[in-house]
Amino acid sequence: MTDLPDEQRFEARLPDGTVVGVAEYRRHDDVVVFTHTEVDPRQEGHGVGTTLVRAALDAVRAAGDRAEPRCPFVRAFVEDHPEYADLVGA
Repeated sequence: MTDLPDEQRFEARLPDGTVVGVAEYRRHDDVVVFTHTEVDPRQEGHGVGTTLVRAALDAVRAAGDRAEPRCPFVRAFVEDHPEYADLVGA
């Protein structure tokens, strides 16, 4: 997983560099607003989205920031993984 702040997105890549997933965001001070997540259809069901979102949220936590999951996939991930609930509190 790679954070590309200039493009405001995290990317998941295969070892050959092929992008297979993205989690787009907008940064507002110390809040990372996740707006859209997409996985290459050929990679769906292989855990790419889950791995990408987990790594992105871990990066948010490591930076001491908070997350706002506007993307339905990220929101569902946080609901299913209470260990990330502290990132989305008020």
